Amino acid sequence: MRSHYCGQLNETMVDQTVTLCGWVHRRRDHGGVIFLDMRDRDGIAQVVVDPDTAEAFANADRARNEYVLRIVGRIRLRPEGTQNPNMPTGMIEVLAKDVEVLNTAATPPFQLDEHGKVGEEIRLKHRYIDLRRPEMIDKLRLRSRISHTVRAYLENQGFLDIETPILTRATPEGARDYLVPSRTHAGSFFALPQSPQLFKQLLMVSGFDRYYQIAKCFRDEDLRADRQPEFTQIDIEASFVEEDDIMAITEGMIRQLFQEVLDVELPEFPRMPYAEAMQRFGSDKPDLRIPLELVDVDDLMKDVDFKVFSGPANADDGRVAALKVKGGASLSRKEIDDYTNFVGIYGARGLAWIKVNDRASGIEGLQSPIVKFMDGVIEPLLDRVGAEDGDIIFFGADKARIVNEALGALRVRLGEDLDLYTAEWSPLWVVDFPMFEEDDNGRLQALHHPFTAPSCDVETLKQRPAEALSRAYDMVLNGTELGGGSIRIHDQTMQQAVLASLGIGEEEAREKFGFLLDALQYGAPPHGGLAFGLDRLVMLMGGARTIREVIAFPKTQSAACLMTDAPGEVSGQQLKELNIRLRQKAKTENAGD
Repeated sequence: MRSHYCGQLNETMVDQTVTLCGWVHRRRDHGGVIFLDMRDRDGIAQVVVDPDTAEAFANADRARNEYVLRIVGRIRLRPEGTQNPNMPTGMIEVLAKDVEVLNTAATPPFQLDEHGKVGEEIRLKHRYIDLRRPEMIDKLRLRSRISHTVRAYLENQGFLDIETPILTRATPEGARDYLVPSRTHAGSFFALPQSPQLFKQLLMVSGFDRYYQIAKCFRDEDLRADRQPEFTQIDIEASFVEEDDIMAITEGMIRQLFQEVLDVELPEFPRMPYAEAMQRFGSDKPDLRIPLELVDVDDLMKDVDFKVFSGPANADDGRVAALKVKGGASLSRKEIDDYTNFVGIYGARGLAWIKVNDRASGIEGLQSPIVKFMDGVIEPLLDRVGAEDGDIIFFGADKARIVNEALGALRVRLGEDLDLYTAEWSPLWVVDFPMFEEDDNGRLQALHHPFTAPSCDVETLKQRPAEALSRAYDMVLNGTELGGGSIRIHDQTMQQAVLASLGIGEEEAREKFGFLLDALQYGAPPHGGLAFGLDRLVMLMGGARTIREVIAFPKTQSAACLMTDAPGEVSGQQLKELNIRLRQKAKTENAGD
């Protein structure tokens, strides 16, 4: 039906006759000559329709934005002075011989050109229109190229693309499962996979040695800018490997991906223990482009009269940390108040600060509401953080978890607001994660998942589980976790010990993971892997604000699809076939109470 895409045309094709199919991006009528900007997935080409071609002119005359047309015409150079060097096809135009209207279009709900400003809700409601915009086409084209490059790299490394089930059973992997009722097994449910974790381990037991899959995963959890209820993983697993092997393979993949797709040579991937990352940056995915670090000052604050500092400094689970911002004394009181409100999101009850206006003048050269409570510790404090004239020092004092989250987030916010970035790309491996963390009730839960191998033996794990480190590793880029993985447990005794540490008894373990425990008896090889978030990767490489920008049909932050109005109600007959009865409050319940 077409001979060329609009974006393929150029001045080397002058005098060729081409057939274009696409949408009217813009229509202009200039003194009896009609200009149509025709758009398809590859770009935009200008078409000129003269009144000499009566039928073509009549069809062009009734065409409007987003009409679907088929145009046959001859390529010619644009007249002198009308060229557009900012447009790939800006040196040529198509003189139409035939214009055929393939379909009409209603007025779209928003403009598709660069001048259109429209809210995300409207864009998601009419996503099929939104996806026509060149910037959206570019993002999905980038996603396709990334997927292709990943597949080619892994195939070249000997990995096999193997699909794993979508309907499986619920497993405790850190988030809620989406449950699917079974019509043929009344009262029983499948679960959509949070990841292919157990199946890829079983593939290693089966001897496939190297597996990969670009897999759909599902998690029914609270959403953020970089989360969706359904998302895509680049899932990788290999046998007879240790940490260095998997890290080398996947680092090579990311390096090649950036080189081929963005023509970017990534710098060195340093390795940093989890404990160091939390201590220095308050985060297990630090953005190393930002030259700000948290500095512990607990020892200096233990005896100050300021209980906001002395309390956490003397508590076993407390922390007092300082964050110096070079040149930050120029921040206004309103800006400081805004940052105070910001850290409140992370549980901080305030944000103490000191401006260093003139250090040589001692306490008189400092501006802060708290210095009067810090007699005797000011100079050691300024020395420790390396304070100079013009700096500001922010403080976090609370439970260590709150201080880390609040100051870690503040550090990132300051880096963005003050444009403190020292590089365009800064990759990192975070290693030596704890095996477990305590929940709010003091119970242990897996920091990654319960199939991660500890770095200690079974007896040590049983005696001191809270101190155990794991053989896990995360790849971080510009403060975003690109992917996480680990060496897995391949020994049944160790797997049972880890499950027991999580409070999962033998009976429950057998019920939930009996198939895995059985498989580990039959010659399971040492194995490990890593899963990358494809959506996050495309978001970073494409410079998008959220992963919703790089997913064709995303959900909102409330896990709803505005376009299809999903999730939606189902009929009573469907529920009856599934043996499900909804519990609903009667409309008259509590009426008059």
